[in-house]
Amino acid sequence: MGFLDALLGRSKPVRPDLDQLFGVPSAALTLEAAAGFRPTGLGSVCFAAVEGGAFEEVKEQVRALLDADTGRGGVPVEASRDDYGYSWLLARHTPEELPDLVNDLHAVNSELEAHGFGPQLLCSLVGFRDAEGRSLALVYLYKRGTFYPFAPMPGGGEKRNSPLELQVKAMLGNDLRLESDLSRWFPVWGAPGLAD
Repeated sequence: MGFLDALLGRSKPVRPDLDQLFGVPSAALTLEAAAGFRPTGLGSVCFAAVEGGAFEEVKEQVRALLDADTGRGGVPVEASRDDYGYSWLLARHTPEELPDLVNDLHAVNSELEAHGFGPQLLCSLVGFRDAEGRSLALVYLYKRGTFYPFAPMPGGGEKRNSPLELQVKAMLGNDLRLESDLSRWFPVWGAPGLAD
């Protein structure tokens, strides 16, 4: 970054660092010990849908890659589209297989990125739930290389548990690279992997 950029407040965009995903299992231990949230075994990757044969081919390659995982017991990866037109790939594991789930999410992101679809990648999330049935997601923003917690209020509707999100942010500061700009903590209402 040059002097003029610093003077004008411009900064270089953060490069995605998919290896940040490997910090999630450590963060999960902190979440369980400090707040009682345990992994659900569900995680998903969100990307902007792109029309065309090349993208469909890569999407099928990703599904085949994850479906071939023998630890999954033959349960396929689920593809869906949300109300906003974004595409999701949902991976399922047992809650104890969080490292395997993280590997799957990393593989999906890497495969899409390797085929030139990095600009379409939006986020990945890993689901958690506590004994009271509250849902929580750790959301990885692909373009920022950071995480943020997303906690919808129980009972449906589009209300967030902002105090819980801030509490989780404070807990995980040593485990994950957290997004400091709270305006980038986008809600992911109805995201596959958040509540199931």
